[in-house]
Amino acid sequence: MRIPIATYRIQFNAQFPFQSAKEVTSYLAELGISDVYAAPIFKARVGSTHGYDIVDPNQLNPELGTQEDFFDLIQELKQHQMGWLQDIVPNHAAYDSQNKYLMDVLENGVNSIYTNYFDIAWNYPISNGFGNPHEPILTPLLGKFYGEALENQEIQLRYDQTGLSVNYYNLKLPVNLESYATFLSQNLRELAKTLGRKHPIFVRLLGILYMVKHIPQDATPTERQDQIDFVKGLLWELYTDYSEIKTFIDDNVRLFNGEIGKAESFNLLDSLLSEQFFRLSFWKVGAEEINYRRFFTVNELISLKVEDETVFKNTHNLICKLAKSGEFTGLRVDHIDGLYDPSQYLQRLREKIGDVYLCVEKILQTGEELPENWQIQGTTGYEFLNYLNGIFCLTDNQDAFTQIYYHNTGWRTPYEQVVTEKKHLMIERNLAGDIDNLTYILKKIAGKHRYGNDFTINGLKRAIAEILSRFPIYRTYINQDGITAADIPYIQEVIQQAKSHLPLLHHELSFIEKLLLLEHDDSLTPEEQDQRLYFVMRLQQYTGPLMAKGVEDTALYVYNRFISLNEVGGNPDRFGVNIDEFHDFNQQRQACWQYTMNTTSTHDTKRGEDIRARLNVLSEIPQAWETQVRKFYELNREYKTSLTKKVFMPDNNDEYLFYQMLVGAFPFFENEYENFCDRLLDYLLKAIREAKVYTAWLRRNSTYENAVIDFATKVLTPSADNQFLQEFIPFQKRIADYGIFNSLSQTLLKITSPGFPDFYQGTELWDFSMVDPDNRRPVDFAIRKSYLQEIKAQIPTDILKLIDELLANKADGRIKMFLILQALKFRVNNLQVFQQGSYLPLAAKGKFKDHIIAFARIYQDQTIITIASRFFTSLIQPEQYPLGTEVWQDTYIELPPATPSTLLDGMTGQIVKADKILLIGEALKYFPVALLGYDLKDTNQILPEMSLSEI
Repeated sequence: MRIPIATYRIQFNAQFPFQSAKEVTSYLAELGISDVYAAPIFKARVGSTHGYDIVDPNQLNPELGTQEDFFDLIQELKQHQMGWLQDIVPNHAAYDSQNKYLMDVLENGVNSIYTNYFDIAWNYPISNGFGNPHEPILTPLLGKFYGEALENQEIQLRYDQTGLSVNYYNLKLPVNLESYATFLSQNLRELAKTLGRKHPIFVRLLGILYMVKHIPQDATPTERQDQIDFVKGLLWELYTDYSEIKTFIDDNVRLFNGEIGKAESFNLLDSLLSEQFFRLSFWKVGAEEINYRRFFTVNELISLKVEDETVFKNTHNLICKLAKSGEFTGLRVDHIDGLYDPSQYLQRLREKIGDVYLCVEKILQTGEELPENWQIQGTTGYEFLNYLNGIFCLTDNQDAFTQIYYHNTGWRTPYEQVVTEKKHLMIERNLAGDIDNLTYILKKIAGKHRYGNDFTINGLKRAIAEILSRFPIYRTYINQDGITAADIPYIQEVIQQAKSHLPLLHHELSFIEKLLLLEHDDSLTPEEQDQRLYFVMRLQQYTGPLMAKGVEDTALYVYNRFISLNEVGGNPDRFGVNIDEFHDFNQQRQACWQYTMNTTSTHDTKRGEDIRARLNVLSEIPQAWETQVRKFYELNREYKTSLTKKVFMPDNNDEYLFYQMLVGAFPFFENEYENFCDRLLDYLLKAIREAKVYTAWLRRNSTYENAVIDFATKVLTPSADNQFLQEFIPFQKRIADYGIFNSLSQTLLKITSPGFPDFYQGTELWDFSMVDPDNRRPVDFAIRKSYLQEIKAQIPTDILKLIDELLANKADGRIKMFLILQALKFRVNNLQVFQQGSYLPLAAKGKFKDHIIAFARIYQDQTIITIASRFFTSLIQPEQYPLGTEVWQDTYIELPPATPSTLLDGMTGQIVKADKILLIGEALKYFPVALLGYDLKDTNQILPEMSLSEI
């Protein structure tokens, strides 16, 4: 199995296709990247910017280039000994006209060859239960109410070589074959009068109509498709060969499409639409009447039934082919928690791809472990991100920041309560239909037993909602193999909390607890046990989306005490982590998941890694921060919009978020300011909609939105009398300078901790990206290439002079690139130590011991020591560097036994002397972090200007 040394995430799209990646391959190789980590590259809907809206997983996305372009890129990577880690999307596909499998279902209903491809209510396995074969699948993609869209002629019938279709802007849905009879029967008498009933053309049309009206009910899906193709072919021949038929069909199309201003003229099309296997509706209807499973709450993404073995095989043909042939050297599984049975899926995937690197996008909460039976190498690294970020947050100041938050916003609601409330909000407004579906299943099960016969739909729905809202993790993994010991405590805790909150539903909750714990009565038949397991496994598919939408996309935009901690998989209520927790976490990863991924930025993170590094500086200076914030509120009060004498917009909580984002994302260079302001306004608009307090995506409040944008615009407008910017910029600059050193430390720790480092595109320089889509902006690879060449050219000549120059110009980000280059080179030269070596925490001692994070990686007779620093505001003055014994004084670490007295620093190439103890001032004499080793076999690669004899 190929284990990546370092991955680099690339967001492929039409603006960055395969050819663009080929052009930067040599650059990535020179930087030290071993594997490209690719966003989905399979055929997505036209214009997709991210690739997760796939329409055909067995084709490469033509917008990224040809098949030859793809293989040319693969060959280029192989020439540089680089691998390809591919992101795959097994949970869902695009609800789109380009999705031929879904269009076949919408055209043929249960008679479609692909009926089992999608998670639709008519696939409900309990006989006579919720869902029926004749219920149309909801198509909630209209921008307004159905009737209004219809009578505005936005919904139109069209005819072409593919047959009759219903069209709504770019959406094109096929009309079922049975409805051709309705269409062709219209004005048929008039055509008979024109041609004569015995005219050969008319007779042929009648033959087509006869075939349509007499479709065999027992026809197989394949036989039905053959008849559809035959009928459509005959009709198209008539249409193209005979002007009379063309006129007849075109006139009927115009008739069905109605006339604006005459409501009754749309009756024909309305009636035709009622005959379809789909039901067009306003997109908001999806929240309450959904009858297919979606990705989270996105109507445009319909979930796949990948648990069906045929569906799995047919949607993974290309993926498995490329993995087995070596084009893909690794796979990353998107949204593993959305699958019906993740364990079964991973087992099948492993059987198909063989010994190929495999990781999953899995959000682990504090204390949660990956299932032991998953045959994977690890996760995409969100748990690492949050532990790493947490050690740069000064935990001692939690109470101070709680008080600052309260004094400036009035906020007192505990985070845990915010989460529960926002989950309930999502259930009520976005997932009501999904919860209804679960409730009907549960009602059917409960009604079969005397102790559940009196449970009402309303009571069961409230019980399910309460359980879902209180789940502390993304999901449990109960399946036909039973329930794991790890899942039992979570279920018991959730039920107990739900009973405390809803004591009148004690019996319903106890019944659900028995189901979740698989405590079946002996009297249950195998079929009844299967029905119960089905409910449990269905329920598990909704705890994850509810966490994502209720927490990630709502609570994290509402609870703004300290937004550096508001990250995917994070817990803002926990004000950082202490150093022992970080070391324990790393030791556990080395023991169990040494090949997992370490990330600090992804396409889903709420803010870039260097924004968090800056914000963490604030955790060190609560008093100074409070002083500044109070001034900010006072100076900008005049820019608020007055709703009443006591109500102003934006509210203080959104304003507090604004100031933190300003501190974190403010650009280093003046020429970036205008673009930054535009990006920040876009971010604010998304943030307040995600918060769902005053406005939301589903119910936009233009009054509040305009007030927020107007406020931010005025605050950010440069002018001689803008007192806010005069006050803010000097303060922000000091924070930004300290934040640079946080960034360097977290970058080195990512590279040297157990696991392997992952770099999101562009983050080899400073990353001040905001949330998606801001973090998918084009990357300027030209400047990065030139920086790398400059750095590489200067390292052999005078590395210390280079470091001085990089520190003096640290705002341009080259110092971060230098660190990555040197650390990855050191990692490659000592790969076994980093992949197999044990993890030994090294406690610092002396005056500034709390400012040091240090550990050793030990493998056989090799030891590598990482030293990083933090909490710089109480260590150095602004503009000062955290270097040398004048700064660090008596601070030191005790070295592991048998460590020699001569160590080589992989950052600077300099020799560091030590005798059982190592003075931090000596280790950090020239550079803010250190990476020390003493295996000198590759010294000439690290420091070519020094000879071995000199060392």
